[in-house]
Amino acid sequence: MTNPLFYAKILLFGEYGIIEDSQGLTLPYSFYKGTLKFSDLESDFEKKSNLSLQKYSAYLMDLELPENFKINIADFQKDIKRGLFFDSNIPQGYGVGSSGALVAAIFEKYSLKKYTPENIARNELKDLKKVFGLLESYFHGKSSGIDPLICYMNLPILIENKENVDRVSIPKSEEGKGAIFLIDSGMTGETGPMVQIFFEKMKTEGFRKTLKEEFIRYNNACIDAFLKKEMNPFFRNLKSLSVWAYEHFKPMIPESIYNAWKNGLDTNAYYLKLCGSGGGGYILGFTKDYEKAEKMLEGFHKEVIYRF
Repeated sequence: MTNPLFYAKILLFGEYGIIEDSQGLTLPYSFYKGTLKFSDLESDFEKKSNLSLQKYSAYLMDLELPENFKINIADFQKDIKRGLFFDSNIPQGYGVGSSGALVAAIFEKYSLKKYTPENIARNELKDLKKVFGLLESYFHGKSSGIDPLICYMNLPILIENKENVDRVSIPKSEEGKGAIFLIDSGMTGETGPMVQIFFEKMKTEGFRKTLKEEFIRYNNACIDAFLKKEMNPFFRNLKSLSVWAYEHFKPMIPESIYNAWKNGLDTNAYYLKLCGSGGGGYILGFTKDYEKAEKMLEGFHKEVIYRF
């Protein structure tokens, strides 16, 4: 029996805003994936992964999980001794959920009560998100649990607010001129320090006000228009969101991307936004004409994730 694959995730909308109760929209990204495997641990990658699972299992020993979501740590530790490792091509520090996929894989294999993602009720989703938050906190200091939830469910998820999440269907990808794409900033980002910068900014009243009154409004309007496939209001709000981030999230924008970000706003050829916490990794791009945007972004490694 081969272990299931767990895909990466992309947070299309909601970065930082979800900390302050904005909506979020996130989807699985099957280009990157990971699965638990056994080996003789001959390669450095396998050894390192096995060692990090050992350390993680020690963290789990001290974790108090609700009755319905307990994990069989004894079996997990036995398997680690037998050469368990996480075989994954999900880049770390890129904002696409490398730790989320690992947590989802461990929960799927070792949770005492077995769940089928398709049959999980809405109220169970809420509990599962909390549990995944506890499980993933080991990697980020504090986790909302959203990343592992996406990886585990393998479905697009609408984050309605801090408490509630629901499955959602997104418009089918079509072969149109428009595209949503990823740009590789060429550097990794650390979630912890970026989140720290955000909380420092939140201490100033002006920033809190503009986040609530502007950022969250544009962010939620983008989600609404995207799900309804209303592309004109979508791009109008997207530009406002991109301008806002350029002005207020400067420290989170990788330096290699600054000029390209500004160029998109000046020409309206494409708009950029953070993918996850920023600081490095991927940046998200949106355009009505991918051919044109691609030429303008020559020199950057790009991956199309959605066409319209």
